[in-house]
Amino acid sequence: MVKIAPRDAEARTSRPDSAWRAVLLYGPDRGLIKERADRLAQSVVPDLTDPFRIATLDPRSLAEDPARLADEAAAIAFGGGRRVVRLREGTDTVASALAAFLADPAGDALVVVDAGELGPASKLRKLFESAANAAAIACYGDEGRDLAEVIRSHLSEAGFMADADALLALAAVLGADRALTRMELDKLTLYAHGRQRITLDDVEAMIGDAGSVALDEVATASAGGDAAALDRALERAFAEGISAIALLRVVSRHFGRLLQARAELDAGQDIEAAMRVLKPPVFFKQIPAFKQTLAVWPAAALARALGRLAEAEARSKQGLPQETVVGQALMGIAAEAAARRRRR
Repeated sequence: MVKIAPRDAEARTSRPDSAWRAVLLYGPDRGLIKERADRLAQSVVPDLTDPFRIATLDPRSLAEDPARLADEAAAIAFGGGRRVVRLREGTDTVASALAAFLADPAGDALVVVDAGELGPASKLRKLFESAANAAAIACYGDEGRDLAEVIRSHLSEAGFMADADALLALAAVLGADRALTRMELDKLTLYAHGRQRITLDDVEAMIGDAGSVALDEVATASAGGDAAALDRALERAFAEGISAIALLRVVSRHFGRLLQARAELDAGQDIEAAMRVLKPPVFFKQIPAFKQTLAVWPAAALARALGRLAEAEARSKQGLPQETVVGQALMGIAAEAAARRRRR
């Protein structure tokens, strides 16, 4: 069985095992899936635009011609060199074709499969976790030390260092999607061009200037009961190309932090002490809104809201319009928050 532990995923995608004929990347972080899929492909073919060494398939083309996977894997590249076959948007519908390939792999190409979230019962995930010549790598949003390392590494590669308070501020608002995190950091380094150190003032300026990509605005408006602000934030987020699932994950994380602080309050801590347990700490600009929200949501209601968010995520994966499903769920939570505020 080759199920890669999260702590090993970065290294193993840079230097895949020579025995692997196929690798599955799955999970909620689409940006991280793409980043790791590109890294795997580049470990074999440095130039990802090389049409002779890169082939791209999708479930539909594979369904129309099941033999195409083996044909592409066995093909000899013009000019020589090992090839990569990329299978996009993999689902359980391609499990049988991949099982046949892994049972008798043709050629020497590396097959890289990207998928969305796959539960433990997924046929595709089970196949890759059990095959001796394949690997499954889960891709979840960056948090804690992993997020801090992504931020530090990205800034360092661009020639920057960051003050400790700037790192904390960045960690408080980034992490739901690796591609979005890198995009925000690129904007920050562009803003700080000509200097070598990122300060809290830089982060404040960029966060204040980048409301269209600050996912926490959606979470704050949902939990705070501000339907108008939520509508504007959703419109901006979708216009930026942020996925509905990524939004749900951000809001779920926000409610999880509220529930954690609420438990401290219910245990007798004051609100300042309750918020100090949160890691990373609440970004200072968001502290007033966080306190106001915490005051109107009891623990049981927060738990129910988390359940509604989980249900919305499940429904959005059943073929329903994701933006509609997510928007309705968040508006429903915002309506409950507004009602709680009126009753206070």
